[in-house]
Amino acid sequence: MMEQGLLDKTGKSLEHWIGVLEQTGIDKHKAMMDYLKSEYGFTHGFANFVALKARKADAGSIDATDLLAAQYKGKEALLPIYERLIEVIETLGNDITQTPKKTGVSIIRKKQFALIKPATKTRIDLGLKIKDKPTGERLQGSGPFGTMCTHRVKITDINEVNDELIDWLREAYQRAG
Repeated sequence: MMEQGLLDKTGKSLEHWIGVLEQTGIDKHKAMMDYLKSEYGFTHGFANFVALKARKADAGSIDATDLLAAQYKGKEALLPIYERLIEVIETLGNDITQTPKKTGVSIIRKKQFALIKPATKTRIDLGLKIKDKPTGERLQGSGPFGTMCTHRVKITDINEVNDELIDWLREAYQRAG
């Protein structure tokens, strides 16, 4: 979306602007932004976007496998739980996008409905978006997820990915359609 907006606004592609920055020899993020703002009248948002892409510092420029490896470094014992969650999520429908980020993986239909995050060395937090669903002992308030999710389930064992949890995932998926 930002890339298309950049093209619409400037008439030039992201690749063009990355080339412009490469020719300057500037390697610091703020200096790149200042250059684009002063020389080309960029807004803060577009300058930041191009600088991140030029430095390959945004999550979108990092390979998904590398992002996952970084998330689970020192937390490898949680990978079977993560893999089981993904296995279940993939059965919900063929319109789901998995987007690894620096600290978790967003699960999106038309909008995000789940977020898988290795919270500690022994626990994955599964964020769910199920508006107006009552909380309970297991299906807790969103906690550190804030407004990204309405609920959080703490998972410390693969056996906790059970029928109850799968039903909550299915409900979140259906509501995101």
